[in-house]
Amino acid sequence: MLDARLIERALQKPGKTKGGLAEAMGVRPGAVSEILSGIRQIKASEIAPIMEYLELNSVPIMGRVGAGASIEPEYEQVPPEGLGEVELPFPIAEETIAFEVSGDSMLPKYENGDIIVVYREQRHPLTSFYGEEAAVRLKTGERYLKTIERGKSPTLVNLTSFNAKPINGVKLEWIGEICVTLPRGQIERLRSKAAARSRKAAKAQGPRPSEK
Repeated sequence: MLDARLIERALQKPGKTKGGLAEAMGVRPGAVSEILSGIRQIKASEIAPIMEYLELNSVPIMGRVGAGASIEPEYEQVPPEGLGEVELPFPIAEETIAFEVSGDSMLPKYENGDIIVVYREQRHPLTSFYGEEAAVRLKTGERYLKTIERGKSPTLVNLTSFNAKPINGVKLEWIGEICVTLPRGQIERLRSKAAARSRKAAKAQGPRPSEK
């Protein structure tokens, strides 16, 4: 759900301004300030342009996560901004990143090519994740999508899958709590819609001066 705090945080992104947002919404510049101060409500017709301009539903894809074989830290060099983006069908308030699922050890729940969106920062202690599926990074750097189980000591865990042998007695560097899962087919449909919107926007703007 859109609220003033979410919009205010998004306006801190490089290149995002109140004036630019007002133009995208098709309203006078002062309307954005009124929304942020609580004087004015957001209209239903304004939600889509706000989300698009502020990129509230865009999540960077930070590589792959292994459902089966591990993804080694040296396997891919990911720039800070990620390898691309995936657009969610709704705004998301928290700082999130995405990974593409690689492998089939978590079938039937997760398929090769699915996208999982996780919180960038680990928000809860290790013990709260026992019995849950999550994206994890081992102390040695490998990334997995696994179910976290209690290990033989408080610092060790066992990682289990639906269709693979468990990985026992490992230490975790990071746990990415899953907040959204996007099946591969849904991702393709969302990308098709995004491409169609881009073509429509380019057509509405007309040809560039050099193309006339």
